Amino acid sequence: MKKITFLFIVFTQILLGQNNISLDYYLPQNISFNQEIPTPKEIIGHEVGEWHVTHDKLVEYMKKIAEVSPRVSIENRGETYEGRPIILLTITAPENHSNITEIRKSHVQLTENSGNSLNTENMPIVVYQGFSIHGNEPSGSNAALATIYYLAAAEGNEINDLLKNTVILLDPSLNPDGLQRFAYWANTNRSHVLNPDPNDREYEEVWPGGRTNHYWFDLNRDWLPIQLPESKARIKTFHQWMPNILTDHHEMGTNSTFFFQPGEPSRVNPLTPKMNQQFTKEIAKYHAKALDKIGSLYYSEEDYDDFYYGKGSTFPDINGSIGILFEQGSSRGHIQESENGILTFPFTIRNQFTTALSTLEAAKNLRVDILNYQREFYSNARKEAAKSKSSAYIFGDEKDAAKTYQLAKILESQKIELYQANEDITINEKTFKKGYSYLVPKNQKNHRLIEAMFDIRTEFEDSLFYDISAWTFPYAFNLDFEETKTAGDRTNNITLRTGNVNEQSNYAYLFDWHEYYTPKALNMILNKGLRAKVGKTPFSLEGKDYDYGTIMIPVQNQKLNKSELYEFLQKVAKEAHIEITSVATGLTKGIDLGSNDFEALKKQKVALIVGNGITSYDAGEIWHLFDQRYNMQITKLDTDNLGRTSLDKYTTIILPNIWGSALNGTATQKIKDWVRNGGTLIGYRNAVNWLERNDLLKVEFKKNEMTAKNITFEQKQFFSGAQVTGGAIFKANLDRSHPINFGYKNETLPVFRNTNIYMEPNEESYNNPIQYDLNPLLSGYISEENLELLKGAVPFKVQRNGSGRVIAFTDNTNFRAFWYGTNKLLMNAIFFSKVM
Repeated sequence: MKKITFLFIVFTQILLGQNNISLDYYLPQNISFNQEIPTPKEIIGHEVGEWHVTHDKLVEYMKKIAEVSPRVSIENRGETYEGRPIILLTITAPENHSNITEIRKSHVQLTENSGNSLNTENMPIVVYQGFSIHGNEPSGSNAALATIYYLAAAEGNEINDLLKNTVILLDPSLNPDGLQRFAYWANTNRSHVLNPDPNDREYEEVWPGGRTNHYWFDLNRDWLPIQLPESKARIKTFHQWMPNILTDHHEMGTNSTFFFQPGEPSRVNPLTPKMNQQFTKEIAKYHAKALDKIGSLYYSEEDYDDFYYGKGSTFPDINGSIGILFEQGSSRGHIQESENGILTFPFTIRNQFTTALSTLEAAKNLRVDILNYQREFYSNARKEAAKSKSSAYIFGDEKDAAKTYQLAKILESQKIELYQANEDITINEKTFKKGYSYLVPKNQKNHRLIEAMFDIRTEFEDSLFYDISAWTFPYAFNLDFEETKTAGDRTNNITLRTGNVNEQSNYAYLFDWHEYYTPKALNMILNKGLRAKVGKTPFSLEGKDYDYGTIMIPVQNQKLNKSELYEFLQKVAKEAHIEITSVATGLTKGIDLGSNDFEALKKQKVALIVGNGITSYDAGEIWHLFDQRYNMQITKLDTDNLGRTSLDKYTTIILPNIWGSALNGTATQKIKDWVRNGGTLIGYRNAVNWLERNDLLKVEFKKNEMTAKNITFEQKQFFSGAQVTGGAIFKANLDRSHPINFGYKNETLPVFRNTNIYMEPNEESYNNPIQYDLNPLLSGYISEENLELLKGAVPFKVQRNGSGRVIAFTDNTNFRAFWYGTNKLLMNAIFFSKVM
């Protein structure tokens, strides 16, 4: 009985004691602090870890510290989609601040040819510390409060020496919108008597959760493609400073302890120098020592990898820096039961704070060696690049300047030199048109980054991947690309082509469907109440060839008169960056403009199913595509309310990746009735299985019937993991005459896939407009067994159902916002479904 009473008292003290947590719990002992520097509690009103800090309070404290401390400056680098500031603090000795511009220039000079003569003995090391890129992994951002206080207020020789020899770039919240969303959830569900029961509502945040940004993107996958404002800000900072070490503070499952890199040795990208991993191991010793001191369990060289360069812990590795991932077992709220005992929010914060300081200690002590490593990295890269001599990559699309531009802008943001082709070039039957193509010389500073972005790889040391195994950028944009000799003009001004209407017409206007932003143009035209038609067959008119999918706007019988129509189409052309051609006759070579092969198009009202049971990433990518790229309205229908919602007003409903019993019987029947009455239902990935189970789509699947033979229990994870297709690129053959492929000029299409759903082709060949090649692998990993299933399979099906259509995609055509090359498939499914 005494033992039970004792345990109850200890347990109660843990629950109630978190309300009385003090800053001393985090800070190193026997250090004095400047009393003029306010503690977090004095500004935000609560102790670190007592409540989850909201982003506005986090910013308030950071601004105050920058105001009162000569060691700290602050800058706002932009805004999130929700208007929150993307701040950065620079922390160093006051004397360094007075010379910060020269320090930065000298540091970046290390990566240049002129850096060979620099003396690194007296040069500060630069450390970028980033916290909580996943908003519901908040111990990082909350640890940033204690970290900035320590760096601003600590006194003594140790901190003075650190700040003299280090420039710290502190990013207290890599995901402001997500952090705010999760803090609201955790705080509104917090009890006064803290409840560690994992069944409590506090630990089950509502869909989509706080992990992602406004459009539900995982920001930790965007360091390389930089499609989002948070990423653009931090990549600009990275290239401005070229930090030597970048830390990325995360959380993982509640029953885990604490992880720090290096990760799995066999899962390091082969483009990463071995010295990078040696330094990572050396730095890891400092983390181990610091965590040993406070008694925290940890592990390393397991689970996580260093392969995909789009993550915060790996992007630095291809840029001469050292990326370090921290993963803390998460309390997911204020206090939670775990296999390691009661896990408190302050405990998770303390581990993040401790390793933030151990990183700085390692940086200071290894300073000269790491600075020299960075210089050597770029020196070796230049030697490798010199072997390429005048070799370059050329990429482009002779009919789509916008996609070409978007890839060029990414490369420019990554500080990669570009040249514009000064004449039309034909290589291997691919035409690279002047004004529609760029050259990337291999012989330049960021040679290794270029290789990483253009890399084609199909052989791997390990068959397990924490993330995607391929991201070849020209494939992602569906651009032609080849190797060639450098021949062009260096460009410092990459611009998106200005659209135009050549002249006013009395008869009709035409525009090709090839350009990326044509769906935006068509949507504007239809929303204006104008009549438009799509040509199902190629033709020639007034010396110009028009392909499948050409859009025709007749002048007669429109709601606008001739002049008004011309002025409106000028606006459309400029906003969509397309060329609209005026024609004076309907007589063509091929189908005439009055032909029945021109199909009338209707204004679209599109809905997107979201909520419990829907993968938020996939839904967010579609929302972002409509809202940010094409300026199209899309209504988000929540799964919880779908059974009570009238669907009659919608022409198209999109069902993203679905899992479990997301849609009840009432909602399912309502969707089936809506389709039969004329609606178009588009399903992605696992939604294909849902469509088949609910008799909305007739489809036969290929199955991997592989069974384990001579596989031990210890090998089970590797056996099953090797069958996962985590993300690779495959070649599909196109029937360009089918409306789903309007706007594609090539007979093949690079398709991204991260599922093992394989649909059998239809016996009628014309029902297989997109079909995987018999030699489909372009880049990335897929098991031999799954590769056999993929050969000849189809990633797309369309079937009539009553008066409506059901369209299925096994693959994500909108992956992470940078897979521009297949975005148009979704737009074609929406605008042209009635032609299919």
